[in-house]
Amino acid sequence: MSELLVECAKRLKLSQLRSHIEELTAEEVQFLEKLFTREIEQREQSKLNLLLKQAQLPQSGQEPYEWQHVQLPKTISKEELLDGAFLEKRENLILYGGVGTGKTYLSKCIALNAITRYGHKVRFYTVAGLVNQLIDANQKGQLNRLMNQVDKLDLLILDELGYIPLGKEGAELLFQVISMCYEKRSIIITTNLQFGQWNHVFGNQVLTEAVIDRLIHHSHLTIFTGESYRYRHSSIRS
Repeated sequence: MSELLVECAKRLKLSQLRSHIEELTAEEVQFLEKLFTREIEQREQSKLNLLLKQAQLPQSGQEPYEWQHVQLPKTISKEELLDGAFLEKRENLILYGGVGTGKTYLSKCIALNAITRYGHKVRFYTVAGLVNQLIDANQKGQLNRLMNQVDKLDLLILDELGYIPLGKEGAELLFQVISMCYEKRSIIITTNLQFGQWNHVFGNQVLTEAVIDRLIHHSHLTIFTGESYRYRHSSIRS
């Protein structure tokens, strides 16, 4: 009996065929193996394309990541970061550093690996973009629908925390998202602010402390130093 054909039939949920494989000729087995293998490959590629589309990752270059200005904590290695080992533990990443130091690009690299290697469901938002969607959905009575979309994720990326204050409604809605994710899925946050400055974003000390408490309970703080990548490659500098 062809083990390959049995496995293909199982993956394609062709239970009736599996019970009749022994009745097939060698030529029929060979033909079906090629046919089913091609079908599985096409389905996997379609699934991958859909996951990449749904992730809404930012457009950027594909050059190798430069690690010389990244300070990793002792709790996680570069390999564990890129392999997404923290996802299985429902841990968070907080990427802290100045503008243009590579925080967003690293979060994209991690997301791509999580999708292409393991088929994880990922969604990338700027904090401002998500908050605007939350407010709009709340006003239209569609907040549960948006929350359900987040609830299906394996990894939520919140980019650019700290660039603008969120306002009372936006801060409270973002807190709801973070609370919903707590110990259920991983969050990556990129920020240019130290924890002590997050109150400027959330506008409420109690709410700020509650957000930080949930994020840092199972988290790894990675610090980015050096100057802006865009500034280093700018014609103005020369």
